[in-house]
Amino acid sequence: MARKTKGKSAATKVVKGKTTAKKKAAPRQAAKPIELYYWPTPNGFKISIMLEECKLPYTLKPVNISKGEQFNPDFLKISPNNRMPAIVDPAGPGGRPISIFESGAILQYLGRKTGKFYPADERQRVEVEQWLFWQMGGLGPMAGQLNHFKGYAVETLTYAIKRYADEVHRLYGVMNVRLKDREFLAGKYSIADMACIGWANLWERQGIDLNEFPHVKRWLETLKARPAVQRGLALGLELRKGIDMKDPNVQAVLFGQRARSA
Repeated sequence: MARKTKGKSAATKVVKGKTTAKKKAAPRQAAKPIELYYWPTPNGFKISIMLEECKLPYTLKPVNISKGEQFNPDFLKISPNNRMPAIVDPAGPGGRPISIFESGAILQYLGRKTGKFYPADERQRVEVEQWLFWQMGGLGPMAGQLNHFKGYAVETLTYAIKRYADEVHRLYGVMNVRLKDREFLAGKYSIADMACIGWANLWERQGIDLNEFPHVKRWLETLKARPAVQRGLALGLELRKGIDMKDPNVQAVLFGQRARSA
């Protein structure tokens, strides 16, 4: 709220008996929004949730993975692994743009940038990183393979389904024990929780009975009650409408890729 100045204009200042005009400060330009290259999947949700939680302005750049848009040359300059999510932050370190791929790296970057959900204290940060990488190397890949063999494989492979169903069940057990005496995975709400929720939210599809894991169930309900999480999980869901994941052309794009020459 602006304050009124009595006796002299607020736009002047007195210097050694002389009155001089005070230069008006140049209006501050609003920061350009972060560009979010995204498709509504558990990995994409990690970043949409973080952006919403941090209240960072962003522009949605859909990457339709069913059409192979992740292989477009312009996108490969941002994400050389042909995978979303990725971001471009016009206001990166030193005020220069920076592009980042890999969801875990993006979460860490945004946490450092904002100072939110990724503590600066080394001991607390290690707690977050352990569970972030637990998701990156365990919950995500194992649940992803289970989802593939249960939902998308052209033939039923009983061994593969049981292998990944058992491992996902084990991982829910690990998470349940961890959450027994703490509200969130690293104690306080963090990027580790954001990394896990998109995968844990598919418990029913994974064949998990959440009643076996009451602490995970409580944690999941707590997270899904957060408005920013709700917005992050809802982002772009309409983009997936009408896509048949069992269409041979879609499956060839998603599951039939080999190395491409430079």
